[in-house]
Amino acid sequence: MGPQSTPDLSTPPLSLSTVAVVGLGTMGTGIAEVLTRAGREVIGIDTDESAARQAVATLEAATARAVARERITERERQDILARFRTFTDLQAAADADLVIEVVPEDYELKRQVFAGLDAVVRADTILATGTNALSVTRLAADSQRPERVLGVHFFNPAPAMKLVEVVSSVLTAPTAVAAVTELARDLGKDPIAVGDRPGFVADGLLFGYLNQAAAMYEARYATREDIDAAMRLGCGLPMGPLALLDLIGVDTARTVLEAMYAESKDRLHAPAPILGQLAEAGLTGRKAGRGFYTYDAPGSSTAVPDAESPAAADELAAGRTVSSVGVAGSGTMASGIAEVFAKAGFKVVLAARSLEKAEKAKARIAKSLGRSVDKGRMSAEARDTALASITPAGALEAFADVDLAVEAVAEDLAVKQELFRTLDKVCKPGAILATTTSSLPVVACARATSRPEDVIGMHFFNPAPAMKLVEVVRTVLTADEVHATVRAVCAKVRKHPVDCGDRAGFIVNALLFPYLNNAIKMVEEHYASLDDIDAAMKLGGGYPMGPFELLDVVGLDVSLAIEKVLHAEFRDPGLAPAPLLEHLVAAGCLGRKTGRGFREYARR
Repeated sequence: MGPQSTPDLSTPPLSLSTVAVVGLGTMGTGIAEVLTRAGREVIGIDTDESAARQAVATLEAATARAVARERITERERQDILARFRTFTDLQAAADADLVIEVVPEDYELKRQVFAGLDAVVRADTILATGTNALSVTRLAADSQRPERVLGVHFFNPAPAMKLVEVVSSVLTAPTAVAAVTELARDLGKDPIAVGDRPGFVADGLLFGYLNQAAAMYEARYATREDIDAAMRLGCGLPMGPLALLDLIGVDTARTVLEAMYAESKDRLHAPAPILGQLAEAGLTGRKAGRGFYTYDAPGSSTAVPDAESPAAADELAAGRTVSSVGVAGSGTMASGIAEVFAKAGFKVVLAARSLEKAEKAKARIAKSLGRSVDKGRMSAEARDTALASITPAGALEAFADVDLAVEAVAEDLAVKQELFRTLDKVCKPGAILATTTSSLPVVACARATSRPEDVIGMHFFNPAPAMKLVEVVRTVLTADEVHATVRAVCAKVRKHPVDCGDRAGFIVNALLFPYLNNAIKMVEEHYASLDDIDAAMKLGGGYPMGPFELLDVVGLDVSLAIEKVLHAEFRDPGLAPAPLLEHLVAAGCLGRKTGRGFREYARR
């Protein structure tokens, strides 16, 4: 119970029918639109009159589009516009049931707003901060009535994004949380309850990943275009990390990461120096017209070529001629890769440990191609031609005349090295030898041969026929001609090649698995549930799958092996596999393939 002057928040204003939004930038304007469309009276407050006018204009334009698309009537539009009034003084919030503050991420500025609101709002009014980086608890403690202070974190653009994180501190009254949670549902959003820590769930996971991508770019390990393409094509993300940093604002990202690092002391959250350099130079992303990319105008989403843009090289004419390909292996990945090459018109030799296994792999390809015919994606004639180009074999000696040999056997270095020793003996001079490893050093395979300059990594993604990405991994010994040839081959099989060096995880796994590991740590710390974390990343980050859904699909044993490789290579304590992952693997709970991982699945 609070002091005598504070009412019991067991009976807060039930409908929260009048809401004040303080700060009418992009986020504040979006929140105001969501509220007015849901029938709430909205008091927009901004000391900048031009921001208030822009907010009204934005709402007018958005509702006009809705009328044009027949989503609302003109009468409904006029009612929405009538419910939005703007002011330049906090006094206008006097009659609000709820105030949502979305001013810039500066603690002193937010504290001043809350102090001003304390002086004008009713005793039962709930005060919410829209911060995603600053301490809700500290703002509450500095308020006259900390029990009515909480966080309500919308995602940009607020009208489209379904997720709302409702953030309570140890001081927040549960009834205030319940009232705001119910409001979020009334707005058509999916609220999740989280505790007060920088980044909360979605940004807490997202910004660590973005930071690592910035560090990867800063180290010149891969180009900005390749990093972004790898995460879009390899993980199905709507945007690459560097383009997303430009959209969020480089300065904003740096602020969030500083707050996260101050609490976690995890080096993965220590802002990459490039973020500070860009921010200090005023290159804060789209809003400035330049960040990691250059845009045709401040605020524009259209990137334009600049000094870092890749030159249009005529790679198809470079390198060696490849018309025949050998694929070693009989599993899902090997048969998928063989299918890719066969459909592109290459002669394919599919070699397994026995002719029977190779023929079974070809039969699997026939089924896959048959499904493509059934779905109208290819003709029966094209299927027959592709199948006829595949020759099954029971020994690697069948690779004697291939121009490119691709191994897709078990992810075991000793097994791969022995295979490369054999390829070195049976393949003709000038043949390119490629490994599809996702975690082992390519150079270790190269050193098993007498021609390391001919060895390269071609990391296809599963399922190979559907996934567009190939990580092209050159070692310090790989010849330029070999690299150019493999990039040209990728283009011929309609894959998107990205260049990366020979280090653990390459691009995709090096960025993906620390994010997955951090999600597991959130569950270990009882910060959020599996379901809330998965929902947060799908609804707030646009991810096709939540981290725990993905872990169970990939396999917890596979995930643990990759985490161990990353930790061993980079020696960063933050990359150490989460103990919960190790315990589940030790218990044989490996994901969907065993019927139980982070979740349980029906046995087939």
